[in-house]
Amino acid sequence: MGTKPKSLSDAEAAALPLTAITAWEMLFEHLSIKQQNPDSTNKSNEVILVVGAAGGVGSILLQLTRAITGATVIATASRESSQAWVKKLGAHHVIDHTKPLQPQIEALGIGPVTHVAGLNSTDSYFDSYTELLTPFGKIAMIDDPVKPLDVMKLKLKSQSLHIEFMFARSMFNAADMGEQGHLLNRVSDLIDQSYIQTTVGKNLGTINAENPRAAHEALESGRSIVKIVLQGF
Repeated sequence: MGTKPKSLSDAEAAALPLTAITAWEMLFEHLSIKQQNPDSTNKSNEVILVVGAAGGVGSILLQLTRAITGATVIATASRESSQAWVKKLGAHHVIDHTKPLQPQIEALGIGPVTHVAGLNSTDSYFDSYTELLTPFGKIAMIDDPVKPLDVMKLKLKSQSLHIEFMFARSMFNAADMGEQGHLLNRVSDLIDQSYIQTTVGKNLGTINAENPRAAHEALESGRSIVKIVLQGF
């Protein structure tokens, strides 16, 4: 277990563990993005594309990448409010995921993408990922594709696909169970030191007959930004 950030309310802190663990494991365990001191200004040659960046996982993943790595971050967002949000959280560049990805990335003039964090619709973008990724590039995903992925398309460039599921350690009593507590403590410290912020988007109030329904409606709309929380009874 991790320590609650001292600077956050209970509701603000409650929005963090699931998304923070997922984002951290994607970035540093699956994609092997290099960490650095949050005060460092060093830039690496890593370029990460974050698809679905305005959601809960994306919102913490963007901040972690910007705060403790030297990677260049490309985020996808289509609505003006989503674009403004991902820029605020640290995206260097924003492109529209409703349009072809590769021409937009090439127009940025920043070189090839080395890593992809696929947070939704991976089956729709998978072919594009294999084309735009550099040789030995890595893809990490969290969603459940509707259509099968042709993983052999990764072979030509010796690319790799990683699937993140934050409950894998607890469900199978992994030998390194304590790692999630350690990473949550690191996230807590980064928040209390003002390097990253909570990912609460809306607090819909107490848990009663109406508010959980409103929360589900917001999620089902597909237009919700970051996390929705309920608090108390």
